[in-house]
Amino acid sequence: MTSSPPKFPSRNALLETISANYAVFRESRPLALGIHKTIKERMPEVDTAQLRLAMRLHTASTRYLKALLASRERYDLDGNPAGEVTDEHREVASTTLRERFKKAADRHKAEQLAQKEAQRQKEAEQQRQEKLAQLAARFNSR
Repeated sequence: MTSSPPKFPSRNALLETISANYAVFRESRPLALGIHKTIKERMPEVDTAQLRLAMRLHTASTRYLKALLASRERYDLDGNPAGEVTDEHREVASTTLRERFKKAADRHKAEQLAQKEAQRQKEAEQQRQEKLAQLAARFNSR
């Protein structure tokens, strides 16, 4: 039997490499616009599609979005200021986080309701079994 790789890998090798080489990624600082071009210049062997995926994973992370909300500056690969975070980008980050947290809260609430319902059904089944046992005991004793 051949083991297949997981559908949704939890890590991205390219993103780990970039994070190891550049502190702005490790620290989740807001990145300069067009930073992917600089990465491509410094790492020409990197596949463009892989770089796009790594950038999407990084910039969509909750940690990065929170950093985007908290900072006024964007940074280049060397950690130097390279522009500012616009109000529009800050608003998009805020909306994304708000929706993400609401979705997580809704999912948590649904899980709790499902657990309560499962517990209620389990208790109801136990009561039915107890009643059946009582009836069986009453009719078997005759």
